[in-house]
Amino acid sequence: MNRMPAAVEMYVAEGPDAPVARRATATSGPSATLRAPTHDPEVPAKVQRRQFTTEYRRRILKEADGCKKHGELGSLLRREGLYSSYLANWRRQRDQGELVVGRARKRGPTPKPIDPRVKHLEVENRRLQRKLARAETIITLQKKVAEILGIPLKPLDIDETD
Repeated sequence: MNRMPAAVEMYVAEGPDAPVARRATATSGPSATLRAPTHDPEVPAKVQRRQFTTEYRRRILKEADGCKKHGELGSLLRREGLYSSYLANWRRQRDQGELVVGRARKRGPTPKPIDPRVKHLEVENRRLQRKLARAETIITLQKKVAEILGIPLKPLDIDETD
């Protein structure tokens, strides 16, 4: 079995003739897992996606459309920290009328329109279900009255047996 030491340190000669003192360390084994991981406090746990307001998009598009000299558009994008694909998407949105102030585009799938016949049939179905429930109540009452009065009822061929 090949075992490596927990930590190896090596020092290079020091002195006026030595170029630079260096220290190399390598860790492995159980002592490496005992060390606390070092995290950079500058890195956020979850990256926040940038959101641009409609006014900002329109202003940038206006500036981009005004760029006539060679390199102006690139410097605008670098100054604002934008990608050229943003401009392409924003121009498409502007052409489609989506960059109107106060008009937010709804996210998610577009709802399918409901056929008016389906709505009418659903209303009719609910009405018929209520009517059927009322008729079943009346039939049950008639059976109980016939039983109390001693009137024998003949089952019809289409009646269900209870």
